[in-house]
Amino acid sequence: MKKRILIVDAYNMIGNWPQLDKLKKADRLEDARDQLLKVLSNYRKQMDMEIIVVFDAMYVPGLSKSYQQYDLTIIWTDEGQTADSYIESLAGKLLSPLTQVTVATSDQAEQWTIFSQGALRKPAWELYQDIKHARRKVSEATKNYQIQSTVRKSPWDDQQLEKLAQLRDELSE
Repeated sequence: MKKRILIVDAYNMIGNWPQLDKLKKADRLEDARDQLLKVLSNYRKQMDMEIIVVFDAMYVPGLSKSYQQYDLTIIWTDEGQTADSYIESLAGKLLSPLTQVTVATSDQAEQWTIFSQGALRKPAWELYQDIKHARRKVSEATKNYQIQSTVRKSPWDDQQLEKLAQLRDELSE
């Protein structure tokens, strides 16, 4: 099975996910970034994949850095480097017969080279829907597990116990 890596163009998600866009428009960009990272961290745990989140720091001098947070790899690009160019370079390095790279972006034209090399594209809205669906499936599975574990108190149901009692009675006669 191939190792799965999801590279996320962070500002594309913030601009396209309703709750994050609302925070951005309310001048709460830091909150939007933090909420994005928390959501992606939970998704990573559910989907068992590596996630790399790339923030465009093109106009912020001296901000380039890479670190781990929420079990994600967070990257801020170099001054003068767009997230798109960084993602294209990174995806090219990560693509191999043993690795499946998916890029979550709304900038398909900017990433055309890596898609032609074998990376998959996941538009921002599709990733948003996948995350909602994964969250719903985990919630349903948890609920089903709780129902199953509390209802059954015996490995035998009532019908089986009744049949067993009949057999026992017949043998004792």
